[in-house]
Amino acid sequence: MNTLTKGISCLTYNKLNTITRSLSCTSALYIKQWRVNRGLSVNRTAEGILTDGQDYTFLDGRPTPLLQKQKKRMLKHQEYANQIVSMCSEVDFAKQRHQNSIRAKEEEREAIISNRLKPKGKALWKK
Repeated sequence: MNTLTKGISCLTYNKLNTITRSLSCTSALYIKQWRVNRGLSVNRTAEGILTDGQDYTFLDGRPTPLLQKQKKRMLKHQEYANQIVSMCSEVDFAKQRHQNSIRAKEEEREAIISNRLKPKGKALWKK
């Protein structure tokens, strides 16, 4: 019991034989808000020269190969772009289908109106 409290300073030992841990996240939230207020990305490792830049350059001007995480990030962004394109085409298809269904209902209504009984005899001559 005594070594537990001495070895781990952030944990406390209650009378009920349970270990509780107290954390404060206000500083993390403040830093996040500070970055957003200054127009920076929320995650400082998500983008920037250190993340997107090259680790080294060749003196003769050859392009440096992409890093493993850069390739992974590039493929992930490409997959996002493909999903966006496919979802946009699905939305366009749904809009077109909805317009076609509205047009079909309107044509059906017009057909019903035009196929109603027509006046005969003297009522036809009055028009």
